[in-house]
Amino acid sequence: MKITHHGAVNGVTGSCHQLDYDQHSSVLIDCGLFQGEDAGSSLAIDFDISTVTALIVTHCHIDHVGRIPYLFAAGFTGPIFTSKASASLLPLVIEDALKVGVTRDQKIINACLSLLAKRIVAIEFNSWFDLPTTSNKPTAKARLQRAGHILGSAYVEIDIGKKPNSHRVVFSGDLGAPHTPLLPSPKAPYKADTLVIESTYGDKNHQGRKERTQTLKKVIEKAVADNGIVLVPAFSIGRTQELLYELEQIIHNAAKNSPWQNIEVIVDSPMAANFTTEYRKFKTLWDDEAKKRLAKGRHPLNFAQLHTIDSHQEHIAVINYLSKRKQPAIILAASGMCTGGRIVNYLERFLPDETTDVIFVGYQGRGTLGRDIQTYGPSNGYVHINDHKITINAAVHTISSYSAHADQNGLIKFVTGMRKKPSHIKIVHGDDDAKQALAQEYREVLGEGVKIEIGESLTSFE
Repeated sequence: MKITHHGAVNGVTGSCHQLDYDQHSSVLIDCGLFQGEDAGSSLAIDFDISTVTALIVTHCHIDHVGRIPYLFAAGFTGPIFTSKASASLLPLVIEDALKVGVTRDQKIINACLSLLAKRIVAIEFNSWFDLPTTSNKPTAKARLQRAGHILGSAYVEIDIGKKPNSHRVVFSGDLGAPHTPLLPSPKAPYKADTLVIESTYGDKNHQGRKERTQTLKKVIEKAVADNGIVLVPAFSIGRTQELLYELEQIIHNAAKNSPWQNIEVIVDSPMAANFTTEYRKFKTLWDDEAKKRLAKGRHPLNFAQLHTIDSHQEHIAVINYLSKRKQPAIILAASGMCTGGRIVNYLERFLPDETTDVIFVGYQGRGTLGRDIQTYGPSNGYVHINDHKITINAAVHTISSYSAHADQNGLIKFVTGMRKKPSHIKIVHGDDDAKQALAQEYREVLGEGVKIEIGESLTSFE
């Protein structure tokens, strides 16, 4: 057995892991796009895929699926196993990725989407399925379990060989934070012999749910006191829907004469609107709290003060409209790390205004515009946007507890919650400090009997 990492080793983007489960067969877990400092990495599939019989997609964030078109170009013809919700989301994500980063030629896009439709195999959670082999004799089986990160997200259990000598490998994908809005928290697997786990927040712990909601409420109330606008860079899948859920709750609880009743909430992202529709479609995957709100006749993702912007023409009109008026508004727009998308136009226009507030609610990767604003904003520094030097007079806030990623405690509980602990843990998908901190915590909690590894590219097992 062999595990090779083709991304998300020295950072948090480009997730792609290859598991060889017999001499001639392997499976890829995710095939994501590089972003930030890693964006200079080759998009082409520069590794041998001759043994790759299948791809398993843990979830539909672009840093986990963005290289799928390049995988097709490299000759991949196997199935793409993913959850039912992710199967519904994946074509939307790939189409957008192609339009933004590859081509606007609809014929090429349609050809790629046609290939994708033929390859996707939608899998129920907690249901074992055989992984294809070159010999047609099953030597490994896999199962998807709910990860609580975004709609449809999963961690992957793979059993290699037959009992009682089988070896279970678990790939965490991206694990959700506990008590996040809308989705249930992930539950630890029963066992793992080998664990490949993310470490995005391996060195940090988040605020509790009540505390972070109060923090968001206070930051926004202070931000709009001068009738300025609040810019919230947010990923179209997951973060946007969670924030809408939280904002609906704050507005619902506010007094009738409260300023909250007059604040417009603007989602300026066709992608986010599409994904919000998907979230509503898959209500069966919501947690009990969210289902109870629906039962009471509330619409946590479609409330009265919510406005969605569709076309680019509307987008430009909204920026001009907000520039002239003196009323507060909250803008949610992608991308979450400000690496592209409509949020960049808002930042270019409004960062110089003292009445503007920028709220970061998720991880900002190294080398991204979001990280630069976080770094230089508090000292009224500057950033470059569209070749223009933009002075940051806006107030910059970070509420990391709104991350959809598990924090250090969550990552530790994922392991300690297993009945049968892993003998080998491979830590990926994190900055160096986060990986080192998490490794140290695992060593202290699990003792010397467990091999903890922060690897580079290749790990082999007998």
